[in-house]
Amino acid sequence: MSEHRFPPGVPGPRPAAENGALTPVSSPGILALAPDLVAVDKPAGLPVVPARGEAPEHCLRARLEGELGERLWVVHRLDRETSGVVVFARHPDAHRALSLAFERREVAKTYVAFVGGPRLAEQGRVELALHAARRGKTRPARPGEPGARPAATTWRVARRWPVAGDAGLEIARLELAPETGRHHQIRVHLRSLGVPILFDRTYGRGSVALPPEAPCARLALHALRLTLPLDALDRARTFEAPLAQDLAALERWLDARGEFQSVVEGAAQDFHGRG
Repeated sequence: MSEHRFPPGVPGPRPAAENGALTPVSSPGILALAPDLVAVDKPAGLPVVPARGEAPEHCLRARLEGELGERLWVVHRLDRETSGVVVFARHPDAHRALSLAFERREVAKTYVAFVGGPRLAEQGRVELALHAARRGKTRPARPGEPGARPAATTWRVARRWPVAGDAGLEIARLELAPETGRHHQIRVHLRSLGVPILFDRTYGRGSVALPPEAPCARLALHALRLTLPLDALDRARTFEAPLAQDLAALERWLDARGEFQSVVEGAAQDFHGRG
């Protein structure tokens, strides 16, 4: 789990600037407040909303509502083990407008993922339709399958670390831009390329296994940046969350080791599975 923790105390909302601009907040958890939204740096391990059977107060929305003293509306979500930028609406009109922007694919999102597997090209694009699978999972859709939903993700390699003894195997830091917002899209698309995200317990079979002393053991995925479309004052608003502490430590650890011995977790399997 990330060393980054949600702050025990978050200041209440400050008055917005007269022109409706964002109000920066010094808290390490809240990135900014605006009249229509709050942007927050979600820590890994904390769900945006509670899962079935979990106490309702054990989620990011409830903690923020308690600290800010106001109701918030969920616009989008990150997986429990993913860290990074999340925005909540502060009133119903904002919720409708922001939800529509996501639905129309007007929101630009950038993620960072650490992956393991065969060497990738410098950049590329995955266009692979997805289908719901059992137990809340997602899988690639079969050609012409009813219920398939189109999905596309672009990626580029930011850094590489070779695996000793295998010229074709590496760890890589990727920057990804999902063009659609399907459930587990990035995780499934990377798995389809043969480079699952490190420590992905759901889709990680076939990934490079790091030794136990690696300073991270959770899904190595971070929502780095989110840009909303132009507002009423023709401003595009961008929120950015620094790389989570455990992922930054993982990157330093990889730098210090250079090459390392590793094994591949599990054998490759039919990824389509059963839905």
